[in-house]
Parts: sequence; structure tokens; C-alpha cells
Amino acid sequence: MLKYLPSLTDIVIEEIPDRVTLAVEITNCQGNCPGCHSPFLRDDIGEELTAKAIDEMMADNFGVTCFLFLGEGRDRSALFALADHVRAMFPGVETALYTGRESVSEDYSSHFDYIKTGPYIEALGPLNKRTTNQRLYYHGKDITPRFWKR
Repeated sequence: MLKYLPSLTDIVIEEIPDRVTLAVEITNCQGNCPGCHSPFLRDDIGEELTAKAIDEMMADNFGVTCFLFLGEGRDRSALFALADHVRAMFPGVETALYTGRESVSEDYSSHFDYIKTGPYIEALGPLNKRTTNQRLYYHGKDITPRFWKR
């Protein structure tokens, strides 16, 4: 089971390039990044994220072109099933995952169009800094430089 915080679910336009993204904060974060902006997401809090909840969120947010799981939680099979549900029920809507891990196994690529890897390291900065350790991949291609101002 995955849990999320409905009060933190929001439409964002800067997390995934050129996409209107519905971002859902997943709790039970496995990471322990120093400087984390949301350490409360490590806790077992929130409501169960279900296919029905996703359907309702999508119905309430016309124009979404990407569904972003901000975190993995602790149930990989539920995460994959919900990402697959988005793809099956909402053709044309891409799926994205932000994980704090350095890398994920190849099977993640069959469930997510976008995958952001790397723990947040304050001294290295977020994706919009050239010094960042974090990477955003689109179908396996590193697109992180798209966040850097030229």
C-alpha cells in the first residue's frame, strides 16, 4: 500500500519539462537526506493512494499531461500498479517518479516515462544547478541540462 498527503497534491509546471504535472507527495520515504525540505514524508502518515483516488484527482484536474509520484513509499508493487493504472486509464498522460536513490533497477523504466534519481545534497543543489548530483531521465535519456539556465 502507498500513502499520500492529499493536502499537498498540486499542479506543478517546473518539475517535469513542458508538462502540466499533477504532483502527489508519497509518504514512508526511504531516504534520510540531510537538508530535506519535507522530513515529515518519512513518517507513515496520510491516506492510501488507490486507483479510485487517482481517477478522482485526474477528473478534478483537466489538462494534466503527467502524473508525478514524489517518492516511492515502501511498496514497489503498489507503486508500479498505480503507475500502470495511470497509463491505462489516461492515454497520453505520462508517468514520473522522483526517488532519492542513486539509481533504480531497469524494471522501473517500463512503468515510468520520467525518473529523477539522486538524494538531495544541499551543497550540490537541486536540478537547476549545474553542480547537482540529481538527474532526470526521460525514457533513459538524461535531460537534466534542460533545467540549467544558459
